[in-house]
Amino acid sequence: MIQTGKAFIHDQFMLQNDTAAKLYHDYAKELPIIDYHCHVSPIEIAENRQYRNISEIWLHGDHYKWRAMRACGVDESFITGEASDKDKFLKWAETVPYTLGNPLYHWTHLELKRYFDIDELVNAESAEGIWEQTKEQLQSSTLSTRGIIKQSNVEIICTTDDPTDGLEAHQSIAQDRFETAVYPAFRPDKALMVGKSYFTDYLSSLETTGGIKIDSLQKLLDVLDARANFFHQQGCRLADHGIETIPFQQTSDQDVEAIFRKALAGEPISQKETEQYQTYVLLFLGKLYHSLGWTMQFHLGALRNTNSRMFKQLGADTGFDSIGNFSFAKSLTLFLNELDKTNELPQSILYTLNPNHNEVIASAIGSFQGDTPGKIQFGSGWWFNDTKQGMEKQLNDLANIGLLSQFVGMLTDSRSFLSYTRHEYFRRIMCNLIGSWVEAGEWPADEKWIGQLIQGICYRNAKQYFAF
Repeated sequence: MIQTGKAFIHDQFMLQNDTAAKLYHDYAKELPIIDYHCHVSPIEIAENRQYRNISEIWLHGDHYKWRAMRACGVDESFITGEASDKDKFLKWAETVPYTLGNPLYHWTHLELKRYFDIDELVNAESAEGIWEQTKEQLQSSTLSTRGIIKQSNVEIICTTDDPTDGLEAHQSIAQDRFETAVYPAFRPDKALMVGKSYFTDYLSSLETTGGIKIDSLQKLLDVLDARANFFHQQGCRLADHGIETIPFQQTSDQDVEAIFRKALAGEPISQKETEQYQTYVLLFLGKLYHSLGWTMQFHLGALRNTNSRMFKQLGADTGFDSIGNFSFAKSLTLFLNELDKTNELPQSILYTLNPNHNEVIASAIGSFQGDTPGKIQFGSGWWFNDTKQGMEKQLNDLANIGLLSQFVGMLTDSRSFLSYTRHEYFRRIMCNLIGSWVEAGEWPADEKWIGQLIQGICYRNAKQYFAF
């Protein structure tokens, strides 16, 4: 029989045995958060933005929720259109009961409980009351951007920033001596998109930032080098690349220069030429990151903007992406090996959007370890995989093929300041999984050692690995 009267989010949420509960509450729960990859706005942190209503912080820019609303037939005017914030929230509240089975249901109620102390289930009936309660509470300084960060026990945030960014917001935050360190992360994706319609326009932006005319490949590399060093001075210690697959094509300086000049002239670039150019530039960047002591990240496997009509209407990052199915095992290892030949392979984290590629990455990283614990990482379940099953699969596959003990753990990968609860979600799921292994006799009941392992994954490994 279904029991009633108990809050949905409670102390034992997602913890299905006594060992799991002990591991979570005694070892994981209180640890600080190192959110080393996210998309929150440093400008909003610098300005300490105060939100007028729950839609501003919950629905603006959240393509996870937008996809769910579209799947329920909600008109686009209530999603990205001209409807009022309140009407958009009411439509989202109507949608929430239908998201059961999707992590959105858990995230929604975790965020309401942790930041607003609201236990009600979100639905059409409760929506009006929740709108009013949250609107009133959002006027408190504890729910400004900095207030949320502070109460979430966030120690370090790494945003995602284009090389053209002047990083004024980061400088402002540093000057304010905000308790949480907020660092930029270098994301030069557009410099790799040779042959795309926006490539030359992007080079013009880089020219303005870098102060030199980019009329050769070497000039581009010089500007990227200079911008990386500028980022380094602002505390940056990570780079990130969102790319379908890591390419590897043998090429020469002359060939890549010719490809670059074709792109400047607006001439068509073949797939092979694109891969030659990207291989060359990524190898240059990998060596640059190694020289700076940075960590290189690759987010692999996304098919982006698959709905051309909606892309034309709304642009990128609006909820029309999907999981790709690419073959990259050989090119990945060739790329890592090329950097390793000269001992210039930086610390790296590899994420895959396709869980079928988990074992490929988990096995590939084992060939390039050394120098530092967990030098090459299989990154946490990402995007469509930051679900209970997706996280459990990533943890299982890493444990089976690599070393779970060296994992640097979770990140939000979010644009929302309320998403720090995803760290709690991950910690509960991980403690429940490990607790089930202990109770089944698959892991020893060595509380001290397993507790240390969990604390490493939740916090200590990342603290040591990134050395901010």
